Amino acid sequence: MTTDTPATLDLGPQARIVARLAAGVPDDRLADRTPCPGHAVRNLLGHLTGLAVAFRDAGRKELGPTTDTDPTAAVPDIGPGWREELPRVLDELAAVWRDPAAWTGATRAGGVDLPGAAAGAVAADELVVHGWDLARATGQAYRPDPAALRVSYAFLLAAAEETDRGGGLFGPVVPVPDDAPLLDRAVGLSGRDPGWTP
Repeated sequence: MTTDTPATLDLGPQARIVARLAAGVPDDRLADRTPCPGHAVRNLLGHLTGLAVAFRDAGRKELGPTTDTDPTAAVPDIGPGWREELPRVLDELAAVWRDPAAWTGATRAGGVDLPGAAAGAVAADELVVHGWDLARATGQAYRPDPAALRVSYAFLLAAAEETDRGGGLFGPVVPVPDDAPLLDRAVGLSGRDPGWTP
């Protein structure tokens, strides 16, 4: 995939937004539907935990089971300590990617080899899109970090343009007006309907 990737991006603001959204999820909403196909809220939270660990390790260039596992191999779930674990690994993710070295060289995530800068862009995109999923599923307000949103949009646009089937990275692109807010356009490129409701 050819896409303009940032030299560096502070993932901290977007990671904190996701952590706040997760903290706002009541236990009685964990089984609710999300815009992420086949994932209830608890599965989405499990995915966020797993991807934070995977991209933390990818940024460190510590390649192994956490970076080699295909995220679609199994439906993720939360463990009993998820309310403490998720914000911790999100903080660790952000800290690793504040080091410019994370954005250089080669690494791996989800079993895919890719340049460090591309992995950082994917991490930003995952946090932005799944932050929207979580907010929408649980009825919370969502304003992503503007810098992370711009990176996510650029990444998704490049992915949509290069996918042979004409679909986005997460599914077929949902058409959104050109003058729609940038978040809605990114959500559409990810294969989601910006108007989705539970």
